[in-house]
Amino acid sequence: MSSDTFVIDPSARMPDADIWFALPAGFVPVPLTELVAAEEVPSSAEGQRHSPEALAAMLTGPENSRQLLELLAPVRRLAHVLAYSGVIHCSVGLHRDDEGDGSLLLSLFTLGWRETSWAPRGVMAARAAAGMADASHVEALDLPCGPATLVEIRTSPQVADASQELLQDVVYVPFPDARKLAILTLSTIAVHRSGHYRDLLRETARMVTFDNPLPMEHGEA
Repeated sequence: MSSDTFVIDPSARMPDADIWFALPAGFVPVPLTELVAAEEVPSSAEGQRHSPEALAAMLTGPENSRQLLELLAPVRRLAHVLAYSGVIHCSVGLHRDDEGDGSLLLSLFTLGWRETSWAPRGVMAARAAAGMADASHVEALDLPCGPATLVEIRTSPQVADASQELLQDVVYVPFPDARKLAILTLSTIAVHRSGHYRDLLRETARMVTFDNPLPMEHGEA
């Protein structure tokens, strides 16, 4: 699952963005709304465009879509859990299980914002972690962009009459004005690889910046 290659998100070229980040190779941005709305049996041209088959082909190409299609249902359940939580970015991660049988492991990365009352940034990060009563792992992070906390929780959400154990690693990064939190979440049903996913999110958090990391292009203010 490890990767030394990071992909710069397209937001890096948006001069009015509030946050910039990079994801390891193996993550593909997806439209969260369409993922949640995809129907198992499309009944119209619109349904066909948003069907699981169409989404699988979009993520991996037609040649690999069949294998991803078999795993897409649990990803859609993850999307239902996260769809209405203030998320502004969503990516699906597809990685080989290097320490197992080589099967594909799926994950869902999201980035969202949470408004909060002002407090010193270190206090904000600690307070966010303290609110996770069922956390199985908590650690403080000293990121290049400031203080943060990483929290790991395990839940079994009930979605569409099915229960699925879900691993969620969450990093809380206070914005410089200390009035909102950037929330980076990595969710997966591959709970047996929790350590790998913690490492993956920790390294992703280290790439977060609130200052545009790229030179301004000609003509941009």
